[in-house]
Amino acid sequence: MGIIVTGATGHLGRLVIEGLLEKVPVDQVTAVVRSKGKAADLAARGVRIAVADYNVPETFDGLFSAGDKVLLISSNEMDKDRVAQHKVVADAAKAADVALLAYTGTAATLKSSIADDHRATEQIIRDSGVPYVLLGNYWYHENETQQLAQILAHGAVVRSAGEGRVASASRADYAAAAVAVLTGEGHENKTYELGGDEAWSFAEFAAEIGRQTGREIVYNPVSVETLSGILTDAGLPGPFVASIVGVDVSIAKGELAVLTGDLSRLIGRPTAPIADSIAEALKALEG
Repeated sequence: MGIIVTGATGHLGRLVIEGLLEKVPVDQVTAVVRSKGKAADLAARGVRIAVADYNVPETFDGLFSAGDKVLLISSNEMDKDRVAQHKVVADAAKAADVALLAYTGTAATLKSSIADDHRATEQIIRDSGVPYVLLGNYWYHENETQQLAQILAHGAVVRSAGEGRVASASRADYAAAAVAVLTGEGHENKTYELGGDEAWSFAEFAAEIGRQTGREIVYNPVSVETLSGILTDAGLPGPFVASIVGVDVSIAKGELAVLTGDLSRLIGRPTAPIADSIAEALKALEG
C-alpha cells in the first residue's frame, strides 16, 4: 500500500508530502509531478517520483495500484478544462481499484462559479464507485495575504464583500487535514467541510495588517461594478475578474462564514488564525 499525491510540487502538495514523511516510511510515498526537475529535492530524500500530466491521460496508466491511497489536488490551470483533468485521475484510480481517493474541493455552501469545477469533479468521484473523501477546503488565508504588497502600497483593502465574514484557514492546516485522512482510518465516503475556527471580516483583516505594520490600513468596500472595473483596468482577464468578484458576492452572502469544526477535529488542534499568516507574509516581503 502506497500513498500517492498529485500536484506534489505545488504549495499545498509540498506541505502534504512533508506531513506524510512525518507519519509513514518514505518508501510508501509517491509524488506525482509534471517536471521531475522540480522534485529533485524530494527524490534526494527517497520519495518516489512519478511524472504525469493531467492533460495527458496515458501518463496515468499503471501509475496507481490496488490498495493505494491517492490525493487528487485540484488543478490550478483555470484556462483548461479542469473537470476533464480531474476525471483522468478518477478514471485511473477506478481502473486500479485504489483503496481511497481524496480530493481537495471547496465549501458546499459556496455558490460562486469558481466552485462549479469542484462540484462536477466531486460528482465524478462519487459516481466512480471508488471509496472517496471530499475535502471541502473553504478558503485559504494565503488567497488574501498574497495581496499584501498591493494593500500596503495603497493603504487599503478594496473588496466588494460588504460586511461578509470568511472562515478561512492556512494552507498548512489544510495539508494537515489531507495527511490525517490519508494516514488514518474510517474516512471512506465522507465529506468534510473544512474552515477555520473563526470567521473574520475584511474590516478586521485590514485592521490586523495595520496593527502588525503600524500603518493605517482601511477597508474600502466598493460595488461589484467598481471592483470589476478596477481589476479589468489592472489587466486581469475577464473570466478571472468574474471569479474574483463572484467570490466576494458569495462572501457578502455569508457562504464562507459557516463554522463546522471539521478542520480542527481532523488535525487534532485549533486552526491557525489569519493573523499568523499575515505575519508570515509580511516577513516574506521583508526578506
